[in-house]
Amino acid sequence: MQALSPEQYVRLRELADAWAGRHLKAAKRDPRFNPRLTADALCFQRHGDHLLGALVTPLSLSLVLLPEASSPPPAEQRTRRVSLPSGDYGFRAEHLGETLWLWRCELLDDLSDLASREAASRLAQQLMERVMAPAAPYDRAGAG
Repeated sequence: MQALSPEQYVRLRELADAWAGRHLKAAKRDPRFNPRLTADALCFQRHGDHLLGALVTPLSLSLVLLPEASSPPPAEQRTRRVSLPSGDYGFRAEHLGETLWLWRCELLDDLSDLASREAASRLAQQLMERVMAPAAPYDRAGAG
């Protein structure tokens, strides 16, 4: 796996900051809000012309495809399917600012029971390991 560039790490920090700027106020009113967590972009790697990784927020854990900075944004809420080693995932376009947008696939919508940012980081790591592992073949002998 190729290391990310300093510029890519800056974009990931901007992603987390943009999520907080757009959603944090409303998130604090949500009963699922976890005050021990912050928005954080974790475990990103190259996937074609995107960066693929996990976005942890005080509310949820999502799989994210972050396009190149120069990519024109699609319409808000547009959807697309993406094939990853573990299967196909549905992503939705989300605009976080005038120039920052991403494809997001929310996988867990309640992180209220996580005790710390470190626990969220471990969860994001486990997510990425599972997403990037090939799907287990269907076992017909065990079905039935």
